Amino acid sequence: MTDLLSQPTMTGRAILAGREALSGRRRGLRSLLPFAGPAVVASVAYMDPGNYATNIQAGAKYNYDLLWVVVLANIVAMLFQALSAKLGIVTGRNLAELCRDHLPRPIVWTMWLASEIAAMATDVAEFLGGAIGLSLLLGMPLLAGMVITGIATYAILTLQRAGFRPVELLIAGLVGVIGASYLVELLIAPPDWPAVVFHAIVPRLDDGDAVMIAVGIVGATVMPHAIYLHSGLTQGRVVPRSDVERRRLLRLSNGEVVLALGFAGLVNMAMVAMAAAVFHDGVHDGVAETETAYRMLIPIMGSAAAAVFLVSLIASGLSSSAVGTMAGQIIMQGFAGFRIPLWLRRLVTMVPSFAIVALGVDATQALVLSQVVLSLVLPVPMIALLILTQRRDVMGHYVNGRLTAAAAIGAATIVLILNLLLILQTAGVLLPGVAAAV
Repeated sequence: MTDLLSQPTMTGRAILAGREALSGRRRGLRSLLPFAGPAVVASVAYMDPGNYATNIQAGAKYNYDLLWVVVLANIVAMLFQALSAKLGIVTGRNLAELCRDHLPRPIVWTMWLASEIAAMATDVAEFLGGAIGLSLLLGMPLLAGMVITGIATYAILTLQRAGFRPVELLIAGLVGVIGASYLVELLIAPPDWPAVVFHAIVPRLDDGDAVMIAVGIVGATVMPHAIYLHSGLTQGRVVPRSDVERRRLLRLSNGEVVLALGFAGLVNMAMVAMAAAVFHDGVHDGVAETETAYRMLIPIMGSAAAAVFLVSLIASGLSSSAVGTMAGQIIMQGFAGFRIPLWLRRLVTMVPSFAIVALGVDATQALVLSQVVLSLVLPVPMIALLILTQRRDVMGHYVNGRLTAAAAIGAATIVLILNLLLILQTAGVLLPGVAAAV
């Protein structure tokens, strides 16, 4: 930390500016900027390639009807990311470390194994998404796209050697590319704005398939690794020196969560709205894959719009794959107490994706299966976060209030039920008639 402050680096300047903000010498937006980063990085998990497939399917098949699900999922995500950041700020430690300190050893090792599996499943969706985008945009084989994606994400991660700020700024830039791409798409194919506003507020589920797509939207939104990651990203930044500074930091963190995840929510709504405006025409309603969506966009909206779509997919894949590897490092360091070299971590998490393509497994089916794995693992960090933020020996007088606790428990219950429905439907246990009744 001393080395960072003794040199005029981006990270050093951010730390100094953060100290000024906590001491009250910076006001307004200038006080928030030094702390902008953790929620922006975590928000990438809510705009990853897994979201593309569910959002495109929702808009193509059900028009704007499922926009309210995107809004609901985003509110749940805001709550849990805020709690994760709160845990890190108050304790100075990340969720995985606190689990290791406060939970029985067998549970800790089981959680670590489950979390590592989740990290690999996450990387399958993110890594393949970026590779598919490069493959389609540049006309190269999928394996070549995977190699380029792997090299690019490793290059992004090496920026961490210069402190937290450079990699945060680059990822923020990629997030901006995703947002700008969908703004362009909406300008090319304007949606029915009154319908967008109406269905963002009014719930509607027409049949069992709509229920399952809604479950998929939620399952692709609330991500296990993002919950671990956010608490870790608060470490090594500006350490509050008093209770007053800590409370101010928590308010700034909550503000960043609302802004960053609010932006992610708007991007997801734009995905659904674009798919509804372009594909919900009685002919292309069955579009459910990114590759199919790209090929359908060319005759409907032109090659430029299709290229913009792929650029956003590539930006999503690169940023989310890098963030997934960062989360994996935090998970391993927290649960096991050691790290492995970054290149080795990147290589290990890439292996399942290469194996899937080499064995000829359908890439889209692999994405679906990865979401099911995430659904199985999601309860682990959610429940751990709820337990730890309720413990006074961990949080002191910053334990969750009754309203926050009730909201978190209610949100967790909703997400867990929906993920259970997704798992049952994928396994063929839940019939469409049963889903419709639900």
